[in-house]
Amino acid sequence: MSNSYVFYDGQIMDEDNVNLSIRSKAFNYGLGCFEGIRAYFDEEDEQLYAFRLKEHYDRFLNSCKVLYLNIPYNCEQLCNITIELLRKNNFKTTTYIRPVAYKGSNGLNPSLLDEDNRLAIYCTPMGRFAGKEEMSVAITSWQRISGNALPARTKATAAYLNSALASLEVLQNGFDEALFLTDKGYVCEGPGENIFMVKNGKLITPPPSDDILEGITRDTVMKIAKEEFGIDTVERSISRAEIYGADEVFFSGTAMEVTPIIYIDRRIIGSGKTGEISQKIKDIYMTITKGKNPKYANYCTPVY
Repeated sequence: MSNSYVFYDGQIMDEDNVNLSIRSKAFNYGLGCFEGIRAYFDEEDEQLYAFRLKEHYDRFLNSCKVLYLNIPYNCEQLCNITIELLRKNNFKTTTYIRPVAYKGSNGLNPSLLDEDNRLAIYCTPMGRFAGKEEMSVAITSWQRISGNALPARTKATAAYLNSALASLEVLQNGFDEALFLTDKGYVCEGPGENIFMVKNGKLITPPPSDDILEGITRDTVMKIAKEEFGIDTVERSISRAEIYGADEVFFSGTAMEVTPIIYIDRRIIGSGKTGEISQKIKDIYMTITKGKNPKYANYCTPVY
């Protein structure tokens, strides 16, 4: 027994009892989608909070719809299953939750019409994903997949080969993370993160039309900026040269959280240190995720 419990084949079971065929269409063709969710543990209250669980599963179900993955669960059911799974694992640490919907058929044809739709959910402890407080990034030579090639607003498993190639390139060149450009040459996002820049006190981020994934953390950042600091976010295209001249730049994402970027292509961003606005947003974000801010209490689902 692994003592790790997952949701698979309609039930919570020991992970050792899960078997995926090497003939599966998910394995062979990447016919699937996933979601990334965090649950934050507050040691003071000994409580685990699933962060914006409903919003994540709404996006997950939208990905399923676009990719013709018809799983027999609605948002409320998925939320309840996830809470039960976290309790079963008895997690007392910040945890990453990964639901995956996929085509389970062993047939050779890479067809999305196949009705063998399956769902698996697993969890793993996760602390600081970035591994550092400030990042050095580089623009990758790999272009972000166009929305007309693969729907960018879904978390399709196949799309993450694009992300992996971009990360490989920049990591081998000594950077911490990659930054994509669109086919028109505009700044897009990281391999698994949205991006924001600060210029003259304004918060600017690429629009959904620039082939980004509409992040839940991205949405949270925009709400914090507006409601806590009176800063509106401008959603517009950002040129490569423009971002070099930003006062501040930071990534946002479920795994990445809010992480400042101080170098892009070996150019110093702003002062070369975490900016004031980035730090303020990050500080508020981290209090919200642990249920410490009553104003955003509806974002946090208690597990215990």
